[in-house]
This record gives sequence, structure tokens and C-alpha cells, in this order.
Amino acid sequence: MEPTRIREGYLVKKGTVLNSWKVVWVVLADDGVEFYKKKTDNSPKGMIPLKGATLTSPCQDFTKRTLVFKVSSAKNQEHFFQATHLEERELWVKDVKRAIVCLQGGKKFARKSTRRSIRLPENVNLSELYVLMKDPDNGVKEMKLEKDRRQFNHCFTGNTVVDWLISEGKARNRSEGLMLATGLLNEGFLQAAGDVSKDGAEKGAECVFLDQTDALYYFADSGFFCEGYSSDEDVILKEEFRGAIVKQGCLLKQGHRRKNWKVRKFILRDDPAYIHYYDPTKGEDDPLGSIHLRGSVVTAVEYVPDAKKQEADGNLFEIITSDETHYYLQAATADERKDWIKAIQSVAKSGK
Repeated sequence: MEPTRIREGYLVKKGTVLNSWKVVWVVLADDGVEFYKKKTDNSPKGMIPLKGATLTSPCQDFTKRTLVFKVSSAKNQEHFFQATHLEERELWVKDVKRAIVCLQGGKKFARKSTRRSIRLPENVNLSELYVLMKDPDNGVKEMKLEKDRRQFNHCFTGNTVVDWLISEGKARNRSEGLMLATGLLNEGFLQAAGDVSKDGAEKGAECVFLDQTDALYYFADSGFFCEGYSSDEDVILKEEFRGAIVKQGCLLKQGHRRKNWKVRKFILRDDPAYIHYYDPTKGEDDPLGSIHLRGSVVTAVEYVPDAKKQEADGNLFEIITSDETHYYLQAATADERKDWIKAIQSVAKSGK
């Protein structure tokens, strides 16, 4: 009987020979993980059997790469994958772990219930804790703070996080709160903003999170940006980066000059309405380009001019900007295309 496909999508993978990081199409089945050079390829580049495998997340083997998880096969072969955003990593990790557990127990794959109790268990689940922290009514409040002639937006102080953990009964004292906050920082749920918190995170001390009023942090998937005076590490972010992140993920994009298709990470922001795209193997410091969405039109299309069928077939959509520039994109699935179109249409109408 054919293995059941559980999850599929684009991830960044570390090569086993050249050690370079490249985007691959990954398919999780109930008995293994296959990865392909292209989504349209018929044969995988490799396959990782999950029987006897282990998963490590977060994987902190690479200091300059976040959101990495490691799958180690029964033969001790290590495979490193990097997600493009936090939610994506958590979904992959949850399903891979579940597939391994089901294989060990000789059971058919089935996802556990995602219902969450109000009180955290004794063994703290940081993913659940992060969700509670982001609650707009009862979580940690995002603020606009000024420090060293710079203005930090959508952030909070280190002592605010520890105060919240204690007030909500997640930690009995400040030492416990500091340990939990450090775990959230190490797993990529929280990010350091500003020189003080960045210095603390890079010193390699036992607790990298700082319980201080001058140490600033932000949620990994928030609309954080900094403006004002810029040091070598903190670049002045343009107006177009001010908006909160509405949606993010990988899509295939057709180039304007060569008409070739490449996987890009897209981040959709509102107010102002922009979508930025990046090389997913190189992080988010320097976008390859941006699309101003105000007044744009986005629609599903069945084909793309000047595109070969084998390069991009199915789940296509087009963005036409107010100055009549055409962008052709391809989602991984029909549902994903529908979600992107809906999100872009909403931002284009409401954003400035």
C-alpha cells in the first residue's frame, strides 16, 4: 500500500556533501521524509526513513540560522531543515514527531487534538506559552519605546516578560521566569531588539534573556521595526516595513527579465500595504524586492505568458499593481493559493 502523504511544502535544507543551504520541496509521508529539487520532479533527491529516527527542535547547531530542526535517522545520518517562519516550523515538527511515534507503536498516523487547557502542564510547552503571551487581551503588551535616539515599535522589556510569567502563574519567582524566557528566546519565539538584549544573547551566558528594563524584545512574528539613528547592526527600516505581518511563506515567482521561476519567501504587511520577497536561504536582512499593493488587483490564473508548462503548472495567481506591473506567482496547493489571494485582496483594499 502506498504511504500516506501527511504534509508537503518548501523548506531550506542543508546539503550533506557541499554543506550549502538550498530550497527543496519536502514531502512527509507516514514512513519517511522525501525531498525534491523541484516540486515538479518525479523522483526525490533523497529519502529519510522515520523508523527509529529522532527529531531535534530547536536545533542550535548554527548560530546564524534560526527555525532549524534536525531529523536523525536510525543510521545516525543527520538532516537539517530550516522553516521560513515560526508557525511553519511548529507544524512540521509536530507532524514529523507524530509520524515517528506512530511508527514506533505500529499505528496509523493520526494527529493529536490541538485543544489547549488553560493551565500549562508541569513540563512546560513553550509553543502553548507563546500563544498565551501573544493574547491581545491578557498577554504581554506590545509597546512603542524610545532608547538611544531610536524608536522601537511592537516590542517590550525583559522585566515585563518576567512580570507577566509570574502574574499568570507560569513561574513561581523571577529565577523561574528568567529560565522560561530564556527558553522562549532560544527556541526563536522571542527575538532581541537593541544593543543591550543582543549583547546578552550573544555572550553565551547561562541565561541569555535579561530581566531588565533596558533590554528590549519582540515576538518573532510581530510587526517589529526600529527607526531613528542606526548603528552598524540596526538599519533604519523604511516606511514600507511599518505594517504588521499578515501572512508569510514560500511561493514560486517568475522573474521579470529571464522569465525563470525561483522559490522566494514572501512577507505580506498591512498599513502600508506591501509584500516583500526574499531569498529564503539568506534570511530577512535584505529583501530582493517589494510590491506596493494599494490599488492592485490579484486573481487566479490558469496559465502564465512565456512560461513553459513543466516550469509552473497549477495554483497560479497574478498581481497587477496600480502602475500595471504584472507579477506571476505559484502556490503549493489550491487552498494555499486561495488563502494568499484573500489576504492580498484584503490588504490591498484596506492598506495605504
